[in-house]
Amino acid sequence: MAYLGNAPARSFISFERQVFTIVNSQTAYTLSHSVTNENDIRLVINNIVQEPGSGKAYTASGTTLTLSAALTNGTDEMYCVFLGRATATNAPSAGSVGTSQLAADAVTSAKIADDAISDEHLDPTVITGQAAETSIATDDLILLSDTSASGALKKMTRANFVSGLGSVAGEFAFRVTKSGAQTISSGTTTVITFDTETFDIGSGFASNKFTVPSGKDGVYFFHFLVITNENIGGDKFQASIRVNGSGVSFTANSGGSGSYRAGNTLSALANLSAGDYVDCDVFQQHGTVTISGGSFCTFQGFRIS
Repeated sequence: MAYLGNAPARSFISFERQVFTIVNSQTAYTLSHSVTNENDIRLVINNIVQEPGSGKAYTASGTTLTLSAALTNGTDEMYCVFLGRATATNAPSAGSVGTSQLAADAVTSAKIADDAISDEHLDPTVITGQAAETSIATDDLILLSDTSASGALKKMTRANFVSGLGSVAGEFAFRVTKSGAQTISSGTTTVITFDTETFDIGSGFASNKFTVPSGKDGVYFFHFLVITNENIGGDKFQASIRVNGSGVSFTANSGGSGSYRAGNTLSALANLSAGDYVDCDVFQQHGTVTISGGSFCTFQGFRIS
């Protein structure tokens, strides 16, 4: 009879047979080939074909054959036949699987070992190729690399990031004046009272002085201008910028002739710590003198670094 299609490779296929050595009191035996379940084999005990299945004569899975009752060595005999030659599942040889054999997205993170991906396998343009952000939203997350040996990535919110940077330009700046005149007695050092804030960025000025907030140590710049309402002639008139009650910079003016009023202007740089305070005072030896208000008496400063 003619045969359509490709000729079969074999006319007859013999089924593989495995003979077992009986072990007393043992119900589990090892198959020479892996099977899906007990229906892949025919088990024969003492020349009687056994019924497969749970609650029957035997079950099988993988290479494990489990009997429902133990046999006796020397009395009982047992063998099995692998049906359809479903004898094993062969693993691919090393290096035989290529890209074309893998489905898209088949490799998940569960199959990638920790620290297994080096920088040579990363595309640097993933970051460098992106447009630089010009603003940060409140709920944006920022990634940082830990400086420890682990090099772990950490995340920060915008609020964490800004507070962690420390002081920035313009964080602390103030300018204050007097709304009216202030009387200065002769021969005494008098602290100048400032009751009008032109601006106070950072809210560091209060009660006639600037106080360094916690965590804001650094170098600060200050400027003080003071002018009297009187001409004090050659008498001493001194102004000071003080840190914690001690002058860090001062100038002295002996007054002027004619109708010119006495005045001093001075600046100071100070390296300050949290809790340090800065204020201004004057000293004069002319008699009773009044300090002009408004723009004739100003105190201002800002944080440099």
